[in-house]
Amino acid sequence: MRVGVIEPDRCRPEKCAPPTQKVPCIRFCPVVRSGAEAIILDEDINKARIIENVCTGCGICVKKCPFHAITIANIAEELKSDFVHRFDLGGFVLFRLPIVKAGKIIGLIGPNGSGKTTAIKILAGEIKPNLGHPEEPPEWNEIIRNFRGSELQNYFKDISENQVKLVHKPQYVTKIPEITKGVVSELLEKVNERGVINELKESLNLKEFWNRNLNILSGGELQRTAIAAVIARDADVYFFDEPSSYLDVKERLEVTKVLHQLATLGKTVIIVEHDLIICDYLSDYVHILYGQPAVYGIVSHIHGVREGINLYLDGFLPDENIRFRTEPIRFHLNPLGSGGWESTEVITSYNKMEKQLGDFYLKINEGVIHKGEIIGIVGKNGLGKSTFIKLLGGELPPDVGEPLEKELKIALKPQYLNIEFDGTVEMLLRESAGKNFDTAIYKSQILKPFNLSELEERYITELSGGELQKLAIANTLSKEADVYLFDEPSAYLDSYARLTITKTIKRFIENKKAAAFIVEHDILAVDFLSDSLIVFSGESGKKGFSTPPIDLKSGMNLFLKNVNITFRRDPRTGRPRVNKLNSELDRKQKKTGDYYYISLKSND
Repeated sequence: MRVGVIEPDRCRPEKCAPPTQKVPCIRFCPVVRSGAEAIILDEDINKARIIENVCTGCGICVKKCPFHAITIANIAEELKSDFVHRFDLGGFVLFRLPIVKAGKIIGLIGPNGSGKTTAIKILAGEIKPNLGHPEEPPEWNEIIRNFRGSELQNYFKDISENQVKLVHKPQYVTKIPEITKGVVSELLEKVNERGVINELKESLNLKEFWNRNLNILSGGELQRTAIAAVIARDADVYFFDEPSSYLDVKERLEVTKVLHQLATLGKTVIIVEHDLIICDYLSDYVHILYGQPAVYGIVSHIHGVREGINLYLDGFLPDENIRFRTEPIRFHLNPLGSGGWESTEVITSYNKMEKQLGDFYLKINEGVIHKGEIIGIVGKNGLGKSTFIKLLGGELPPDVGEPLEKELKIALKPQYLNIEFDGTVEMLLRESAGKNFDTAIYKSQILKPFNLSELEERYITELSGGELQKLAIANTLSKEADVYLFDEPSAYLDSYARLTITKTIKRFIENKKAAAFIVEHDILAVDFLSDSLIVFSGESGKKGFSTPPIDLKSGMNLFLKNVNITFRRDPRTGRPRVNKLNSELDRKQKKTGDYYYISLKSND
C-alpha cells in the first residue's frame, strides 16, 4: 500500500517552474511521461496531488521538488482494512484507533505528528472518521459497520446517537484566554456539574489565583484551570491532551491523583503525555503511535503500561513485527558518587549570589564547574531557577556576588521561545555557526539529530512550537562557548525527541569539553542528562535557595524527598519509575533514605 502526501504549505507551483513548463514533480515523473496520471496539478487549490494507485513509488518527484513538499511512503497492504481517517486528498493518514476501557486510564505515546491528537479528537466526537475517503465521507452506519467485532463498534454507535458524554482538555491551554473571558472562579463554577470544585481548588492548588482573570494567568495556572474545568464536568469519557505541560514535578503528581480518582468512579480516561514517567505512573494501558510524522500514523495494539513503555524505548513491537527505531534507548545506572568531578579539569566557579525581584528573594550558593560536566537544575516552579540561569548568562545583574567570569563565552537558550530573526532556519544557523556550518561534523552533530536539514528553507515565523524548540537548542549549540545554559529544553517536544535531543546535548558537551546548566521538569530527561544537580527549595513566588552542584544521587535524593516521591529502576531498560505512594517499596525506600534508587531489582 502506498501513501503520497504533499504538504500544502510547502507546495508552491508558481515558484518551482516557469509558466511555460510543467512543475518538476510532474515533468520528471516516469509514469506521467509514459502517459498515465500518477501526479497532477489540482487547479482548484493550485497544489500538486499524487494518484496513489497509479504511483510506482520511484521517489523521483520527492528528489525533484525544490521545496521538499512531497513524501512517498510504502506501508503494509494489511493496513488497508485499518484505514480510519485522512485529512483531504494527499493529506495525513491515520490507521487504527485506541481502545476505550471503562474505569481505566489509557496513555498514548509517540512522536509529534503521528496522530495522537487526531485520534483523541475522533474518539471525542470532534472529528468524524472518513475511513480514508475525504472526498466522500461515510455515514455513521458505515462507520459503525467498519468497526464491527471491536469495542469501538458500540462506542461509535453511542456517539452517533448522543448516548455518551465526552469532554476534552485541549493541547494548547495558552489559547484559552482567546476563547473564554472572565475570572477563574466564575468559569469553574459554571462547569461544576459534579460538585467537586472545592476539592479541586485544594488538590490542584487553585486558591492562589482563584480570583484572577484568565488573561493574566501563567501557562501552569492555565493548565491547572483547564484540567479542573474538565474534571468538574459530568461525563463518561475524559480526554486530556498533554496535561503535564508547564507544570513542575509536584504539580504533575497532584494531577495524576485527581485523574486516578476519575478512573475509580468507572470513568474512562485517555491521555496524550510526553513525560514518560508521568505516563507510566498514571496509565493502566498504553498505545504506541508510530509511522512517519505528518505523513501517516499507526496506533499499535494495546499493552500494559510497563511493557508498552519498554517496547517504546526498545523501538520494536514483537506482536506486530515492526521496528520503528534503529536502536533502543537505555539509561545509565551508575550515577557519580560524591567527588566524582574532583579529578577533572575545572573550567570556572561562581560565587554566592543574591537577587531581590519585587517581593521575591533568591539566594544562590557558590559552585564549581568542570569540563564535560552537565549540571541539572531541579525544583518546584517559582523558586528562581530561570532567574539563576539569567544571572549566569549575564541577563540579570546580582545584587550581591559575582556571576561567571566575564572572559568566558556563554550561550543561553531562554525559557520562552522568542527568536527575533527575520529570515530562514539556515540563515540563522549559518550566522551562529559561521564557517562550521558547512562541515560534516556540524551536520552530523547538529543538523541530523535535530532534523533541521528539511527545515532549512523555512522561515522562522512559520515554525511550530516543537520545531522552534529544536531550532533554539541547535542555535545555542552552534555558538562557540565555554558554558551552555538551557532553560526547559524539553518543552513542546515529544518523548522520543526529548530523549534524542538530550543524548545529543550530552554527547556534544562531552566531546567539546565544555559545561552546561539545564533547567528541566522532566525527571526522565534529568536522569538521562545530568552528571550533578543543583536543587532549589524555598517558598514559591516568595523565596528560593539553591544548593551548590552536588553528585547526582545525593541531589536526586534531596529533590525527591522534597516532593515526597521515590523511584525504582526498570530491570530491562534502566529507566526510573515512580513508586506508588505508600506502597511497600515506597515505604521501604523512604525508611532507608533511598529516594533515588539505582539498583535494577524491582518489585513490579
